[in-house]
Amino acid sequence: MPSFDVVSEVDLQEVRNAVDQANREVGTRFDFKGIKASFELAGEVIKLSTEREFQLRQMMDILRQKLVKRGVDIGSLDVKEPTTSLSAARQEVGLKQGIATETAKDMIKALKTGKLKVQAQIQGDQLRVSGKSRDDLQTAIALLREGDWGLPLKYTNFRD
Repeated sequence: MPSFDVVSEVDLQEVRNAVDQANREVGTRFDFKGIKASFELAGEVIKLSTEREFQLRQMMDILRQKLVKRGVDIGSLDVKEPTTSLSAARQEVGLKQGIATETAKDMIKALKTGKLKVQAQIQGDQLRVSGKSRDDLQTAIALLREGDWGLPLKYTNFRD
């Protein structure tokens, strides 16, 4: 019985490379001369720190650019509100990994209301969809791509 998995994951090595490139760019840019500004990757959180809040916005633009160039979907970013004090501004950007149970249930509901001949089941932080024919699975992928789930989806492990 053909099947595929629906996952939402970020390649952490590519994120690490993008953060390194962003740090290098901040170090060489003229508008950041003499300013302590840095990116730090701690687990699945990117920490931005600088002296002013408007510089955080510039740093976010740099980070987004570098992530897109490395092939990381910026829809997987969870941008928190910046915190500022007199001499420092900080911001955290989380990385969304995996599909939440509620989102997976909504996907299953969408597949059922689409009246497709497929079965879907939640397996941890991913969704496995199986059906009798390859055409049904391709229709299911098209249906899931149309929906706005709030996170980037990848369709992997296609088995015939």
